[in-house]
Amino acid sequence: MELCVRASSLLLGLLLQLLSSVDVVSAAQKFGINYGQIANNLPDPTQVAGLLQSLNVNKVKLYDADPKVLMAFANTGVEFIIAIGNENLQSMAGNPGAARQWVTQHVQPFLPATRITCITVGNEVFSGNDTGMMASLLPAMKAIYAAVGDLGLGGQVTVSSAHSVNVLATSFPPSSGAFREDLAQYIQPLLDFHGQTNSPFLINAYPFFAYKASPGSVSLPYVLFEPNPGVRDPNTNLSYDNMLYAQIDAVYAAMKAMGHTDIGVRISETGWPSKGDEDEAGATVENAAAYNGNLMQRIAMNQGTPLKPNVPIDVFVFALFNEDMKPGPTSERNYGLFYPNGSPVYAINTGAGGVSGRTGPFDPYSAQMFSSASRLAMTSGMGSRPIACVRPDSKETENLY
Repeated sequence: MELCVRASSLLLGLLLQLLSSVDVVSAAQKFGINYGQIANNLPDPTQVAGLLQSLNVNKVKLYDADPKVLMAFANTGVEFIIAIGNENLQSMAGNPGAARQWVTQHVQPFLPATRITCITVGNEVFSGNDTGMMASLLPAMKAIYAAVGDLGLGGQVTVSSAHSVNVLATSFPPSSGAFREDLAQYIQPLLDFHGQTNSPFLINAYPFFAYKASPGSVSLPYVLFEPNPGVRDPNTNLSYDNMLYAQIDAVYAAMKAMGHTDIGVRISETGWPSKGDEDEAGATVENAAAYNGNLMQRIAMNQGTPLKPNVPIDVFVFALFNEDMKPGPTSERNYGLFYPNGSPVYAINTGAGGVSGRTGPFDPYSAQMFSSASRLAMTSGMGSRPIACVRPDSKETENLY
């Protein structure tokens, strides 16, 4: 058991070192985490606040507007994206008063102590078949935007919505990116809204799904940000060494085709599961560590995509914790960087990815950036109980390339 405790502590240290060593500007501006709560064993939000502060993670995305979480993060400086569920869209679209009441109840009381910077209205609305909900999305967004403005919060809070990358009919080559024709009637005015309000277009992008769907034809190194020959866009002659960047640039191309070059793209979700069912190719601890580790290195470098090299990628990693009550395949419950008890699911390896030129995991005690405060936050805030030495091993199939 003592060996288990030591191993757990070392794994935690490795992850803390990677996150703590991220470039200050990058960490402060571009790195975020999705904090899902579909579980019955998660720590108290006050403990989570201590954990994220110790990791220098200062952007969090919620799937609701949980007041306990928002209160726990008061005066921490952490920025929040909060959410309105799909079930509320139609009522808000037809009732501006309901939108104002929601903002009055879920946003206004927490400002300015808690830094709420964005409200997402709905999640992956265009992935279903509910045309009524699709038609309600933009009116609901406009109602929330109007309420934010009426309450004097327009300078602090933007309004957006998160979409699956499946809103694209074509994603490769990236320069040929195009939205699905059946969604054009909804997306064109949505893009107009984003352009008018200077708000970002949010995309949930998971290269894992492309590999899972076709492991025989999709290169694993390409989706994991590891060394590979890359692919070249014949129209722009730009070279891509990973799928995520190709997907981002495909969204830019799709927006340009609809007349918009004035809208930024943020990755509201991306990640890799550490465990899956037998038919979920690639869902392993090693691949999850490689994907998230290599991605974090690129975020730390303020790296942009081939199309937008001077615009650092803006990413929210999915997810903070494994969530044991999520429905669906095993992978859905195993995207977390941490177990609910605060121990890491895996050590993130700088690997052979060639981004930093280093191999092997970080030694948590060799760098000054690994602070005693980080270790203290976990042992005092989350508890230092031992864990068993067992390795663990909403989303749809996405565009494959």
